[in-house]
Amino acid sequence: MDLLGSFQGLVALVLGVGALGLTGFAFVDALRRPAEAFTYAGKRTKVFWLVVLGIALLVTFVIFQRILGIFGILVVVAAAVYLVDVRPAVRQYRGGGGGSRGPYGGW
Repeated sequence: MDLLGSFQGLVALVLGVGALGLTGFAFVDALRRPAEAFTYAGKRTKVFWLVVLGIALLVTFVIFQRILGIFGILVVVAAAVYLVDVRPAVRQYRGGGGGSRGPYGGW
């Protein structure tokens, strides 16, 4: 039994699962946000981020255990940029009118 090889395989598996979770969460979060929120926050469009994060998610599936290569680093960076920069700005958007709003704001 090659202890070093199995340890490296375990590390690659953990990093692959982490990258898959990160890109998956970022893609689903972008999917749930309204398109107006992206332009309101002064960021790229929702379609742009869905394409970028969708490609990142697809690449993560393909290179699952080789996540430490250049493509693995790029997909993690793409998801991290969305989660650290775009998501907080987009979350501040509060759609206008209608809905369940009381006299003092949303419920």
